[in-house]
Amino acid sequence: MQPRAFRYGDYHPNDLRVRWVLLWLLCVLLAGCAIAPLPQPDIAAEIRSRYDAALETLPQAQQRHYAQRLYRLTGDERYRQALEAYAARLVASLQQDIAGLARPGYASRRAAVLLERYPQRTAKQRRRRQMLGEWGEVIFAKRLAFRLNQARFHGLLNEAQLPDYRRALDYLATQDYKAFLTSPAVIEVYAAQVANLTHDLYGLGVVDYRDEAIAAFRAHYPEERDAALSRVSFRNKIYGLTHFVIAASDYYQHPVSAEAHGWILEYFETHLARILAETKEDIYTEVGIGFLLAEQEAHPAVERIKQALRHAYDPMARMIPGEYGSIDLARGEHRNVLAIMLLEWPERLYQGPLLSSGP
Repeated sequence: MQPRAFRYGDYHPNDLRVRWVLLWLLCVLLAGCAIAPLPQPDIAAEIRSRYDAALETLPQAQQRHYAQRLYRLTGDERYRQALEAYAARLVASLQQDIAGLARPGYASRRAAVLLERYPQRTAKQRRRRQMLGEWGEVIFAKRLAFRLNQARFHGLLNEAQLPDYRRALDYLATQDYKAFLTSPAVIEVYAAQVANLTHDLYGLGVVDYRDEAIAAFRAHYPEERDAALSRVSFRNKIYGLTHFVIAASDYYQHPVSAEAHGWILEYFETHLARILAETKEDIYTEVGIGFLLAEQEAHPAVERIKQALRHAYDPMARMIPGEYGSIDLARGEHRNVLAIMLLEWPERLYQGPLLSSGP
């Protein structure tokens, strides 16, 4: 006698055999879902869309920082408007300082004002303010060098835009940068800025202390000292290392030599686990960008850092939150534009752009 085919209604839903059949079907469905992964969001595109839409609402400093990096990454003309506005402000402030430097005591007075206005919200800022207060006019000279180099990058360092600009270069040449750039006390709290100032002075043709600054940095932060470094000091070290690479690229305008920066890249590779564990998103993202600037796109460290960023991403906020969960757009601009850069690194970088500061 052939068994009768199962028909709905033959068994009560509470029948144990029916429950097992339903459970089996559920397991099959769940397994099928697991085999087909959900599509991954384009994190860089989502972050960029959010910041592009809010760009005009950001403070001027963040507008410049974001637009400059996105232009150098993409060459997209949409970022020129923010940079044209920056150029006008930059030229106006430099014209004021160039004229002021013709008057005795101007640099000293400006240094005092800058020190008085230096932020003191965090312990790091207070330590830096105290340190800068011990170096006379360096706080003014450093800011002047940065802005002159920005003018150079944008085609504005000329007599037409900045009459008598050589007066500012002559002033810069009077300062004792070697002592500042090689001071262990300065490097301990200001490592990235040491790298930046070193390359600003070199780019302007004022003085070349690149070898001396690197030697002093390596003497202050030898690898055998790593185990004794606090988290704060370790972060300062890594941030300084990233900026020796970034500043050498004229801030994302061209690749750098992998050979010349091999000692930095090898350090990043060896200590990547600690870097990811003890630094913040913006610092370890700059580590990844260091490999990209050295044209090491296929290095395994790059993918590990990308994975860390994907893990940190907040899809509801459409950004990388701060270390303590902040989703403030202005405060988060630095880390988020870096995330875009790492995740959307192009085949080529764009220089400049060359700008006009007005009619």
